[in-house]
Amino acid sequence: MPFSQLGLAPEVVEGVKAKGYTDPTPIQLRAIPLVLAGRDVIGSAQTGTGKTAAFALPILSKLGRHSPGKSPRALILEPTRELAAQVETAFRTYARFTDLHVTVVFGGVGYGRQTDSLREGTDIVVATPGRLLDHLEHGTVKLDKVEFLVLDEADRMLDMGFLPDVRNIVDRCQRQRHTSLFSATIPPQIETLIKWAMRNPETIEIGARRSPAETVKHVIYPVADSQKTDLLLKLLDSVHYDSVIIFCRTKHGADRIAHTLKRANHAVAVLHSNRTQREREQALRGFRDGRFEVLVATDIAARGLDIADVSHVINYDVPQHPEDYIHRIGRTGRAEASGDAFTIMTAEDASHVFSIERFISKKIERVKLEGFDYTYTALFEENKPGNKPGGFPGKARGVRVHGGYHFGPARRRR
Repeated sequence: MPFSQLGLAPEVVEGVKAKGYTDPTPIQLRAIPLVLAGRDVIGSAQTGTGKTAAFALPILSKLGRHSPGKSPRALILEPTRELAAQVETAFRTYARFTDLHVTVVFGGVGYGRQTDSLREGTDIVVATPGRLLDHLEHGTVKLDKVEFLVLDEADRMLDMGFLPDVRNIVDRCQRQRHTSLFSATIPPQIETLIKWAMRNPETIEIGARRSPAETVKHVIYPVADSQKTDLLLKLLDSVHYDSVIIFCRTKHGADRIAHTLKRANHAVAVLHSNRTQREREQALRGFRDGRFEVLVATDIAARGLDIADVSHVINYDVPQHPEDYIHRIGRTGRAEASGDAFTIMTAEDASHVFSIERFISKKIERVKLEGFDYTYTALFEENKPGNKPGGFPGKARGVRVHGGYHFGPARRRR
């Protein structure tokens, strides 16, 4: 069924066509008619399924024309500045043949332009919770006219501690509104928010996965903690890659690894929440256009961001939540392309790795990098017959030396 048959406004359909889309994705096919019909929607969908258009297109169609009033009629909450900017761009693209006004509101930049746009009057606000609350406290925006509320990446907002702010914001919106919530997972706190903020919502589950995409080959490299950084450098020198995202657990760790890689003559960008908005935009733009071959990031880059053609993902730090493993390595192998994901594991990571393996119901192969001078670690013996460290599925076997297909003379994108 093409977009033209979903009941969308003709000018919105034209915006979709101009973007180059012809047929809706599964989540768009199911969510758009529900939003147009006024039903609250819970969407459980992974990155890359087209969920932004699933709520943007029907909202634009229902809003119709620009309202001369000062208060926004649609509010979309996002957990990070990058996602807010990305969603605002999507709204502007889809609304290009309408006269609707869109404003983005996030921290890390000055208030001036945001304040001017809000005071002039806007139809749609895309915002992060903290900066939006600042504007609410300063009286530069009111939410009493909001007809459409979208809580995007709700579980990510929970992880970042935004849930109290979100409840505060929702409480300032008019009660007679349409509410959509999109979340990869629905933990108990999100269920409580749903019961409080939504009215008889319809649930849509699309592409929910507890396993990596089949296009991603993922392995684990056990190593002694003292050799962790040396192994990372050797991997980058040995692997065939076009672009790499390296995930670190902390902002300090990301900065430290980026500094080490720069000294080793890698073209590196850094992405985490302590970077200024300008630095974050420059990092993403430079990584997308090839000026940087490596992006070192915290989990801020694991979800939602539109980063295509990533050939490799390296987990320098094992993620502490199994769902984050899926999100991280899902940054490669997108759109049916193949990709590789490597996870560097030390002894203290064992429990998190076993949790990941239970979550995906599969043992992840342990390999050793050929030519690397390893210091012995008990991890090399962890799954040999007679050694049962506990709880993960799969056939018992030791760690094998890997000289396989993705190694050889380095091929870096310049």
